Amino acid sequence: MVPAAAVFTGPDNRLLYTNNAFTRLFGSRQEGLPAREAFFDTDAYRFLSVLESVRSTGRARQVVGRRRTDPDAGEQAQHFVYTCTPVTTVEGPGVLALAMDTTTESADGRRYEALVKAIAHMVWVKHADGTIEETVPGWEQLTGTSRPSGRLDSVYLHVHPRDRKGLKADWEGGATPDASGVIQSDYRLRAADGTFRHVTTRAVPVDPGEPETDWIAATVDVEDSWNRQLRDRLLVKVASASGESLPEAFAEVVQVIVPELADYCVILLLSYDDWPPPDHAEVTARRVAAASRPGLPAPPALRGQSLPVTGELRDLLIRHVPRTFPLAPAGPVPPGLVPAVTERWLTVAKATSMTLIPLTVDDIALGYAVTVTSGDTPTPGTSEVSLLREVLHQAQRPIRKVLDLQQARRIALGLQRAHLTEPPSVPGATLAARYQPAGSDSEIGGDWYDAFTLPDDTLVLDIGDVAGHDLTAATAMTQMRSMLRALAYAGGPDATPAETLARLDETAEGLATAAFATAVHATLHRRVDGTWRFTWSNAGHPPPLVIPANGDAHHLDAQADLPLCVLPGPGRTDHTHVLHPGDTLLLYTDGLVETPSSSLDTGLSRLATEATLCRDQPLPDLLRVLQGLSDQRDDTAMIALRIAPAPAPAPAGNSSPE
Repeated sequence: MVPAAAVFTGPDNRLLYTNNAFTRLFGSRQEGLPAREAFFDTDAYRFLSVLESVRSTGRARQVVGRRRTDPDAGEQAQHFVYTCTPVTTVEGPGVLALAMDTTTESADGRRYEALVKAIAHMVWVKHADGTIEETVPGWEQLTGTSRPSGRLDSVYLHVHPRDRKGLKADWEGGATPDASGVIQSDYRLRAADGTFRHVTTRAVPVDPGEPETDWIAATVDVEDSWNRQLRDRLLVKVASASGESLPEAFAEVVQVIVPELADYCVILLLSYDDWPPPDHAEVTARRVAAASRPGLPAPPALRGQSLPVTGELRDLLIRHVPRTFPLAPAGPVPPGLVPAVTERWLTVAKATSMTLIPLTVDDIALGYAVTVTSGDTPTPGTSEVSLLREVLHQAQRPIRKVLDLQQARRIALGLQRAHLTEPPSVPGATLAARYQPAGSDSEIGGDWYDAFTLPDDTLVLDIGDVAGHDLTAATAMTQMRSMLRALAYAGGPDATPAETLARLDETAEGLATAAFATAVHATLHRRVDGTWRFTWSNAGHPPPLVIPANGDAHHLDAQADLPLCVLPGPGRTDHTHVLHPGDTLLLYTDGLVETPSSSLDTGLSRLATEATLCRDQPLPDLLRVLQGLSDQRDDTAMIALRIAPAPAPAPAGNSSPE
């Protein structure tokens, strides 16, 4: 008897084809219509639900059905069994529905056997006494071994070790059937080539409701559809990685790979930007991200983990070809492929295989991934390695984004460092400056400092911050710093800091240099008594800090004017303070004192306290210690001036007799 067949395609399960047997069993259906329109019967909802499930999940479904052909015919009805299976049609992914009328045939009859042959890889009968038999052969074809006999233990030996417990619970623990009376088990079965394939077994009781009954189970190989689902899921996850640095991006990637595709994964990045490097170039690979599945030792800490790239590893990276190395559990690891700390971890974890996969972006090798199997996990085959390569290739998108950010950051830092020159030597005082980029690779910042002398030896100090954390901010910073230096030099010693900042405000507004900036512009004059007159104007910037030679550090809390590029025109204010021998003046940007977890006042107070404790340290050391107050979320700039201490009085001496 020919099974009834229908083919559906597209997201709306459009009916593409039916055969004559299908028309005889279910009536004429108009091809070309969506399934919900073609199958308008009141009892078709179950079939439509199964059809949609198969289309969305890619997994075959087998259902026993009952259909009244004539509502006025009492209990007369048709009984049938149907399966829906994913297929590929000429118009794309689709579903094949096969059905067999079983109204007048017993479950072990020839028609049923023909049906299950069409819809399942193999069919089992589990008898009430716990023994099993195979009624539709398929075991030998799939596993390459003789068909099992006796009890279920002969089947469990071929099931993946991690799936045996769940399968035993389903078959022997009395799992609860679904609404249709079916128990479904998904597990991995060892195939003839030694790899494991995903299969689905659906079991139906012969006498529902009876405690001692036979079960009929159909097993379908779903490896292809499972791989498609896994592939799609992993590719979506890895493409959405959002790390702002390469270590952060790869940390998300390894979490995708483990435990779905490997028991352990570690990413190593190369120290060389161009690839391949010259033969004489020294190249190292450094661990930046790692993850291991539950039950295995935690990955070693990511500190100081690198190795030279030579020999076999160098050749593998140049050829861009993955390679799998079988390992003896707790045995030696091939040398020169992973850092020593990883070798020790592989031994402790009893690794059974190690696969090296080059990481490339635009044909440039960034590094390589090492995936590991351990214990009873099988060595990855060709398809598994191919999927690993595809997942890592898909990571190119977030990685390229990070690389672009890093390139912009390098350019911006280059601009900043080109302008943040060493402070000049000044008689009667010492100067020191420090610039620290933000900890995030995506943050660039627009902080700057400056120090120079005018022709009359007046010392000029500047500190400033342009709003923003990108290349635009860095560019605006260089322009603002250069303009302020030029205006101060052109104005000479007669121009007050307030007048110079006012001119800068007008110039920046007219040239549209920046959208928002803060700054302190100051002049310092050395006086004959050894003191220095410090005059400054503050455009919305954190206040200067004075660290006296004796006494507690304190901020010069004169009222700050509006920031730059906000409202040019209103006058700006000068402030004056006298610095004594041994005093230290510190100008800094807000990255040193502002954190999301505390107020600005708290940050200012913390800075003053720490500066008091460290005031006797040399200026470079003082700035290094104060840098530790920053949470690294923002870049910071500091410049400090220390007035030379007063000379100690000469000791009184005795006159020598003539």
